[in-house]
Amino acid sequence: MITAAPPSAAPGELKVIEDAVCTFCGCVCDDIELTVQDSHIIEAKRACVLGKAWFLNHSIEDRPSCLIEGKPASLEEGYDRAARILVEGKYPIIYGLSDSPCEAQRVACSIVDWIDGTIDTTTSVCHGPSGMAFQGVGEVTCSLGEVANRGDLIMFWGSNPAESHPRHFSKYSLMPKGMFLPNGRKDRTCVVVDVRKTKSAKAADIFIPIKPRADFEALWTLRALAKDVELDPEQVLRDTGVELSVWQNLMERMKAAKFGVIFFGMGLTMTRGKHANTEALLALTRDMNAYTRFVAKPNRGHGNVTGADNVVAWRTGYSFGVNHNRGYPRFNPGEYTTSDTLANGEADCAMTIACDPMANFSQPAREHLARIPLIALDTKETPTSRAATVAFTVATYGINTGGTVYRMDDVPLPLRPAFESPHPSDFEVLTQIEQRVKTLVGVTC
Repeated sequence: MITAAPPSAAPGELKVIEDAVCTFCGCVCDDIELTVQDSHIIEAKRACVLGKAWFLNHSIEDRPSCLIEGKPASLEEGYDRAARILVEGKYPIIYGLSDSPCEAQRVACSIVDWIDGTIDTTTSVCHGPSGMAFQGVGEVTCSLGEVANRGDLIMFWGSNPAESHPRHFSKYSLMPKGMFLPNGRKDRTCVVVDVRKTKSAKAADIFIPIKPRADFEALWTLRALAKDVELDPEQVLRDTGVELSVWQNLMERMKAAKFGVIFFGMGLTMTRGKHANTEALLALTRDMNAYTRFVAKPNRGHGNVTGADNVVAWRTGYSFGVNHNRGYPRFNPGEYTTSDTLANGEADCAMTIACDPMANFSQPAREHLARIPLIALDTKETPTSRAATVAFTVATYGINTGGTVYRMDDVPLPLRPAFESPHPSDFEVLTQIEQRVKTLVGVTC
């Protein structure tokens, strides 16, 4: 249950929230100091440029907490209508969750269980291939604290944290002075592998520009070198766009490292090969542990997408795209993932939580979503909330409500809200909907 409440203050009085948690990205920095005046954050110390925008631009929209078919309605009416839509559906889907606290995610999992529906997170359109690869290969992992204290060879593959996670370098991976790396950046070697020279590449000691859509071949080249397999230089150059000597030099550095880390992003997971690429990277990481300590971590985007994966996995056994139509969980990406169930015209009702599929799904998926009964929970008005049959305006997690979120390295962190919102939290909305769903399906406990 969410217990944290924002501290109160008199009108005009300044209050300071220490060790606040920024939920903008997967770094989930928990050392932010917020200064609040009259329900507005006026300063966010130690936050990055993205975090400052997240906090300082936050405002509570002056709109009803509930709209039914575009008209203001009471929350009770909204809860009742939403529950009826979900229970009466033959193929209901619940999607999103990556910008909600774990407590709300848990309730969403319960709802989908009661209605024999399908639950999916935004992982299915970003690091879904990673989730599939973890099941096939396994993951050699660690916390970001271990990276900061031990990682002397830091690799970024298909990832650009300089722009997507601005404090990643300074707080976790390159700059911090660690227990075993007292000189910080001087004690580390940074390698960036990507198809173009990003801002992250400019910060690297070694930049390897591979041929587009050649990640699988490049990773298997490294796997072969790790096993001392003799390779044809011309074929390696033709397949990867990089000379064999460059890969050999990299492998020598990887074997010589005391603690190597590979951070990978959507440049790896959402290009040709997808989960096969990630499987190759995870297998390479496993191979390297015959020589030294090596780990791999995905660079996750949304503030609590890692929490969504964890919660859905606890409750169902799978981290995304889980179908309950037969009364038990089934996992099949491409069949039960939301972009597919909508594009194929299969879902007959939907509930979206803290996401905006109307703005980023394919045209067939958006057209079908517009045709079916839709419940939307979001902190602001979006194309999805405007198209919703029932739209709830909810409080922003981490700023207006408490709860628990997971950092990209699977470390849970408690939220410290700054000020209250007149709107209910998504946890409260989902809890009320679940109670009504249970009544409608005949559950008395």
